[in-house]
Amino acid sequence: MARRDDVREDEQDPEVDFKPLNAEEAQRLRERKPSISPWRVIAIQIAGGLLVALAAWGLSGKQSVGWSAGYGALAVVIPAAVFARGLTGRFSSLNAGTAVFGFFLWEMVKLVLSVAMLLAAPRLIAALSWPAMLVGLVVTMKAAWVAVMLAPKAPKP
Repeated sequence: MARRDDVREDEQDPEVDFKPLNAEEAQRLRERKPSISPWRVIAIQIAGGLLVALAAWGLSGKQSVGWSAGYGALAVVIPAAVFARGLTGRFSSLNAGTAVFGFFLWEMVKLVLSVAMLLAAPRLIAALSWPAMLVGLVVTMKAAWVAVMLAPKAPKP
């Protein structure tokens, strides 16, 4: 028996369930679920990066471990800021096509910049601690979820 790709596992056609929103419904949805500013996410990532760098320095007693963790955080924050700036620019919001192209372009820039920063780390940080740098990198990446949890809630009617 051939399986159709456009049918879900529960055998319902996704086209039947889909109903586009009108302008009023879309506005109500935006009011209930306000969007999160990318700059707010980056600010929370900066705070998380600073905390992990200070904690690494304080717990290890070595300044180089703190710098390593901080550099790991920077390897997330700087590319994310470049990405956010690219996506919030005028060119990326001209139409749907340029928005999609802009997203992929700036995501590629972010990826290349992150990798370049990681490859440059041994030359830039004296006595680099790779584990500390990776902890700084991971904690800062995961701080984006904190931004989602701290997102402004819609006012209660």
